[in-house]
Amino acid sequence: MITREQVLHALSHVEEPDLKKDLVTLNMIQNIEILPNKIKFDVVLTTPACPLKGHIEHACRNAIALFIGKEVETEINMTSRVIGADAQLDGIKNIILVSSGKGGVGKSTVASNLALALAETGAKTGLLDADIYGPSLPLMFGLEGVKPQSTQTADGKTKIVPVEKFGLKLLSIGFFTDPNQPIPWRGPMATSAIKQLFGDTDWGELDYLVVDMPPGTGDIHITVAQGYPIAGAVIVTTPQQVALADAIKGLAMYQMEGINVPVLGVVENMAYFTPVELPDNKYYIFGKDGGKRLAETNNVPFLGEIPLVKAVADSGDNGFPILLDADEPVAEAYKFIAGRVAQELSILANSK
Repeated sequence: MITREQVLHALSHVEEPDLKKDLVTLNMIQNIEILPNKIKFDVVLTTPACPLKGHIEHACRNAIALFIGKEVETEINMTSRVIGADAQLDGIKNIILVSSGKGGVGKSTVASNLALALAETGAKTGLLDADIYGPSLPLMFGLEGVKPQSTQTADGKTKIVPVEKFGLKLLSIGFFTDPNQPIPWRGPMATSAIKQLFGDTDWGELDYLVVDMPPGTGDIHITVAQGYPIAGAVIVTTPQQVALADAIKGLAMYQMEGINVPVLGVVENMAYFTPVELPDNKYYIFGKDGGKRLAETNNVPFLGEIPLVKAVADSGDNGFPILLDADEPVAEAYKFIAGRVAQELSILANSK
């Protein structure tokens, strides 16, 4: 008769590749059930977006076969429980800032598709458009003219209810302003608006809140970074030197004393162009590996690269982000980056 102790002994030889500890020590093995010639158990990952899910499941099967027997049938339920940062905001486990040193590098597109990729794995995800002066979320999600509702909390406070679409909870200053009018706000007005979007919203329980930050380094960045429990920041850049010069400043800002937001890594957008008629060709229009060098020089992870594809821009203009198109190969790049972001957050949470 197989015992629970035998199962735990076998699985104690399976290491979580990122956390460098075995699954039993990490308490990731749950609900062990032993039947005649069959073992059932759950593997509770630290995120549903874990890019190593298949590797871990395979290692568990090998361990059971090696230490208990090849003839034993193994049924594994790969599930997850997202680990949050030490400090949290009203049920939001992880706040992720998506930032860039300058405009025009595709930061909002990356933020939108990153949030969608996390939600697609089953994580409860929200997207906050904090780009006060140039909100793009309403257009990118086909929500122009939509006005969020409000709700009354038990203590009598009025809260904004995020708009829900494509499995995301969405909020933008663009829901409250005329898209054809500029927003000439001074710094205090802009930071006050950001505080309302964060603090006066009923986000509910979220595993991840992705925040599309304004480009540059200004009042809003300092307000958000110092005023809320930020789990980490993602830096978006293109390969050319002028974008990298500004990206370095954005990255350095988060590492400044008094801000100290962990930089989860760098995303290189518009990394290369591949014509549809020449799918094996790559043309490095803006230079090559600039984002990768930026990450290496500053000792932060390189999260991945996204090619320059016209369909990405078209999908945003049409209110249907590219990640939702299963036939688009570029969607896989966003899914890969989402897995890497979740991976880095799990490593940070377990290192404290």
